Amino acid sequence: MQEKIIILDFGSQTTQLIGRRIRELNMYCEIVPYNKFPHDDTDVKGVILSGSPYSVYDSTAFKADLSEIRGKYPVLGICYGAQFMAYTSGGNVESANTREYGRANLTFIDNQDPLLKGINIGSQIWMSHGDTITVLPENFKITASTDDVKAAAYHVENENTWGVQFHPEVFHTTDGTKLLENFLNICGCIKDWTPASFIESTVDQLKKKLGDDKVILALSGGVDSSVTAVLLNKAIGKKLTCIFVDHGLLRKNEFEKVMQAYESLGLNVIGVNAKDRFYAELAGVSEPEKKRKIIGKGFIDVFDEEANKLKNVKWLGQGTIYPDVIESLSITGTTIKSHHNVGGLPKDMDLKLVEPLRSLFKDEVRRVGRELGMPEHLIKRHPFPGPGLGIRILGDITPEKVRVLQEADDIYISLMHEWGLYDNVWQAGAILLPIHSVGVMGDERTYENTVALRAVTSADAMTADWAQLPYEFLAKVSNEIINKVKGVNRVVYDISSKPPATIEWE
Repeated sequence: MQEKIIILDFGSQTTQLIGRRIRELNMYCEIVPYNKFPHDDTDVKGVILSGSPYSVYDSTAFKADLSEIRGKYPVLGICYGAQFMAYTSGGNVESANTREYGRANLTFIDNQDPLLKGINIGSQIWMSHGDTITVLPENFKITASTDDVKAAAYHVENENTWGVQFHPEVFHTTDGTKLLENFLNICGCIKDWTPASFIESTVDQLKKKLGDDKVILALSGGVDSSVTAVLLNKAIGKKLTCIFVDHGLLRKNEFEKVMQAYESLGLNVIGVNAKDRFYAELAGVSEPEKKRKIIGKGFIDVFDEEANKLKNVKWLGQGTIYPDVIESLSITGTTIKSHHNVGGLPKDMDLKLVEPLRSLFKDEVRRVGRELGMPEHLIKRHPFPGPGLGIRILGDITPEKVRVLQEADDIYISLMHEWGLYDNVWQAGAILLPIHSVGVMGDERTYENTVALRAVTSADAMTADWAQLPYEFLAKVSNEIINKVKGVNRVVYDISSKPPATIEWE
């Protein structure tokens, strides 16, 4: 079994970030709803309580019974977690006169406290709360303060329980990783969670689980499904059959390039050219959700037809990753989102699921891919929507519109690689707008298409900021597209952040 840290999620936007920081310290962790602590799990080494959008004194606040956790495991409460433990132990938590948000510095630190070992006075922290602890219970000892927050950190005497009012998981807390590492040391963690150890244990588990059974896997060209394929191939070899469907909405020459990459990895891949089928089903359809459903159903139908040509297949492989698992349940346990990568399974397929990456974050998937020796262009590939260019062509879809967008997008992404910008952004792509504008080319007036360029920076796609690409680069891209892509006479750049805008336009 795998030793682990349990993170109880009280609804904070940064709960996943806590998990990623713990994983970066080579310690396995699991995020569970605040009221779903796995009391029967003997491999738990410690517990972290996350922040929350609620106040501890609200009637709607999430409350957990910690009586069988505190004293049995080392516990670290972060923000709401710290306030919750103080409040439920007899302390006072009140609304602050002003919301405490942003950078602050520690003005007092108990150097003898093991959680704060190696952290010095003046260390920058990040606050984000509207409440503050005004009175601590008797056995709670202040271990750190700022100018404005006396109880910035505390330790419960004679108990391995700590609370911090600030967020050690965020980048702006300069010694946050050190604090979390100190907590892992308090927990006695071995910290042996590495890509190599994951591969070794996962391949061994897959061999035992699958035996001589056959598996099919839908490939998208993205990092998740690609790493899933290589892991399964390492475990069961030719008993894995991969299916890569070209729905005619991929990037320029992507189908051929990705097929070559997969074959070079020794994968057993069936490539299906279904362009004409998808174009026919999408003809005249403009409504975004309807386009998504047509593309999703069409993909399933093609995949199902190919799968039915194979004999004795018992398993469906999927590139589900840990954020998918976390987001598929609300913290009340209600399913809010389905994350089956193929968009849902036909009932008559009757296949069991195998999801070897379901415990990994996206950055860990990439680390595993590198450890497996996969080519960088597959590992570093930007996220690309399942419906592909179908949701980057606003309005109805035609083969000619696909051609225009593929050409424009290819220029954009190729120049992004050439200028060394590709790896600096989370996601980039071109969008074909359903508007025409007047232009002048030579001595003639034109009335042609407008292309929008989109590039964002992000850590996990939950929030994103528009990438501040160099003006010279944008000028070069615009000039190249307008001169080389027939049908385009105007290029614009999207400077919207998420929220309020989404990364994709549809």
